Amino acid sequence: MSHLSANDQRVTLSRLKAMVKAVALDPRMGPKARWLLIALIVCMLLINGLNVVNSFIGRDFMTAIADHDEKEFWDQALLYLGVFGALTFVSVMSRFTEESLGLLWRKWMTWRLFELYADHRVYWRMDVSEEVDNPDQRIAEDVKAFTTTSVSFVLMLSNALLTVIAFSSVLWHISPQLFLVAIGYALVGTLLTIQFGKPLIKLNDQQLDKEAAFRSSLIGLREHADMIALSRREAFWIDRAFKRLQALTDNLTAIIRTNRNVGFFTTGFNWMIQIIPALIVAPLFIEGKVEFGVITQSAVAFTQLMGAFSLIITQFQSISSFVAVINRLSLLSESALKEKQHGIQSLDEAKLLSESAILIKDLTLNAQHSPHCLVHQLTATFKPRKPVLVYGSDAAALTALFRSIAGIWSATEGRIQRPPLDQCLFVSERPYLTPCTLSELFLRPYPDVGKDLDDPSAPKPQDLLPHESTIQAALSMVGLETLAERHGGFHSVHDWDSELPLAEQQLLVIARVTLLGPAFVLLDRPGSSLEPSRLAKVLEILKELEITAITFEHTISHIDLHENALEILEGGQWQWHPSLQEPLAEMTARSN
Repeated sequence: MSHLSANDQRVTLSRLKAMVKAVALDPRMGPKARWLLIALIVCMLLINGLNVVNSFIGRDFMTAIADHDEKEFWDQALLYLGVFGALTFVSVMSRFTEESLGLLWRKWMTWRLFELYADHRVYWRMDVSEEVDNPDQRIAEDVKAFTTTSVSFVLMLSNALLTVIAFSSVLWHISPQLFLVAIGYALVGTLLTIQFGKPLIKLNDQQLDKEAAFRSSLIGLREHADMIALSRREAFWIDRAFKRLQALTDNLTAIIRTNRNVGFFTTGFNWMIQIIPALIVAPLFIEGKVEFGVITQSAVAFTQLMGAFSLIITQFQSISSFVAVINRLSLLSESALKEKQHGIQSLDEAKLLSESAILIKDLTLNAQHSPHCLVHQLTATFKPRKPVLVYGSDAAALTALFRSIAGIWSATEGRIQRPPLDQCLFVSERPYLTPCTLSELFLRPYPDVGKDLDDPSAPKPQDLLPHESTIQAALSMVGLETLAERHGGFHSVHDWDSELPLAEQQLLVIARVTLLGPAFVLLDRPGSSLEPSRLAKVLEILKELEITAITFEHTISHIDLHENALEILEGGQWQWHPSLQEPLAEMTARSN
């Protein structure tokens, strides 16, 4: 089992420092966070002060019992109740303030990571690179664990420091020997706990990933339920889920065994804390050197001091999980920042000399994670108001070219230069319609250059919503004039994928294109969902609106609505046709 090296520990501490610094310097935490922090500090000071007062009251209370002093007994009992009441109030308010600060921090950190994850297509780049597993779990669950635990640990460390300051003098006054025993006992216990518990750091890190992997197999079964039921491939999912469950339980078994070993030591360690003060102070009472209540006071002071000195011993299991969470979040943040920089760099490299055309220069595309060539050294220019048909029998090659122009398929060689994405829209073969309102389906695309999501001047989603009358005009243009009426207007939420036939889904996306009015629209095999007559109407509408359509199809179609053609041949070869008449004649000759 691998343990964290000294260098790993330094990296973890530097990552934690960077996270805390980012929060402290971000103005969005605002004055509320500062007031909550001040309130926590006040509560800690009050709690420690009341605990010291309580130790002296407890001493006099027990001494009054030993001396049969009834009046002193009741006086100290009333003081006891008053201090207990004050401790209860301050402790509850401290817990409330701690949770409020943790929630505020969690909200900030979750949104900050999500902004980073969603910006410049980082979510796609990380999915392709597979460098970070389960980023969704890290943003949702790990942030929750990190912020809650961080606040708790900061409070525990601060309380431990205040406790050492408050009770060291008390214990030293009672018995210097007992004070030195407390330090030595805590030091030995801490070193042994670290030695026994080292494996937990790696095991807890692995457990988080194995839990997420098992959950993803269950989610996959639900998401693909209809296809799995039709293909009768339950056995595959059962086997995958069982293997992941087995890996999960094997790792958890190792955690349980390590916890057992740590528990043997820490439990015995904590039991001894209760008797050590009596072993040292009781003889002093027997010799008449101290009052009887001093035994109780020494036990309280020793327990408080040991709790402060032994923080690593009592919290080691939580610390090991916390270290794993820090490293997972840091890896996510570092990877997302790197992918964001790659995205910005690729956008800079793709800037056109002129934003009026799509230029492809010596482009070679290979299959993902394979040397198989799909497109070889393609050079082509798609000009405005010159509709182009891209066709060929190799569906993988068409998909690769379509996605590479969109910037979500990495080129092996060559480059593509195109206008910004708000001037190039992409209509996939299977439309993407998320459950939402009809108005929200017409959100304008987010700019792909110039603004970060966390930039205050960046557009907000509500700024990207067009007016209802504009939406209705676009729907009427493609033959969906009754869609809003049929589905309760523009502001009711629907699952469009399940409620609309595929053809209407495609037309709905086309309506959005007509409303946005880009320079280019790339259509991925629209003939698979639209009848020829309806597709012809769509192409005519786009032509009238001076939106240049680049249509990807398996075969030649609608030759009168395209001025040029790009044929993708077998083996990645290609041929540019200034006119569709020539390839159409060749195809007719071959069929005859």
